Amino acid sequence: MLLKGYKKEIFNNECMPGAMSVQCFAHLDDDISEVLPYLNTELGGFNYIKNPPSVTFKAHGKLITIYSKKIAINALRDESEADKIVSWLQSEINEVWRRRDEIEPSFDSSSQPVLLEVLKLLPKTNCKKCNEPTCMVFASKVAEGAKGHNDCPDIEDNNRIKLNTYLSQFRFE
Repeated sequence: MLLKGYKKEIFNNECMPGAMSVQCFAHLDDDISEVLPYLNTELGGFNYIKNPPSVTFKAHGKLITIYSKKIAINALRDESEADKIVSWLQSEINEVWRRRDEIEPSFDSSSQPVLLEVLKLLPKTNCKKCNEPTCMVFASKVAEGAKGHNDCPDIEDNNRIKLNTYLSQFRFE
């Protein structure tokens, strides 16, 4: 067992105090940097950083970044959802570590969508119907995998199709 425990920290986004979601940091009891390239392979990380080591991926509809001593999860409904996801991650980390001899580690990042390419296809009305303050913020969440092509209610149908086609070339999960 690589990861024996963690201490959870739940907080609201300071930049958006009225946001309906919470963030979570799980401060790890153990350094798990050695398992990160294996998690990158197994969990489909799209952003792997070698120094300091971290891997970012999307799971359970959340953007998750795992560092050597911390896990960060965005846009959680509540502490209960954080508990469920962090517990699942602890299990995944330990299972991947147990099977590391069977896994080819990956030290590479996948390509990511370009923010401006996403923004070009949005209506740019800043209507807030997507629960984001601006289309630019929405586009950044799409580019990082936290939102999808169907999350903009006002996007024109042909642009929705174009956005879906564009995003389909990137690995988010």
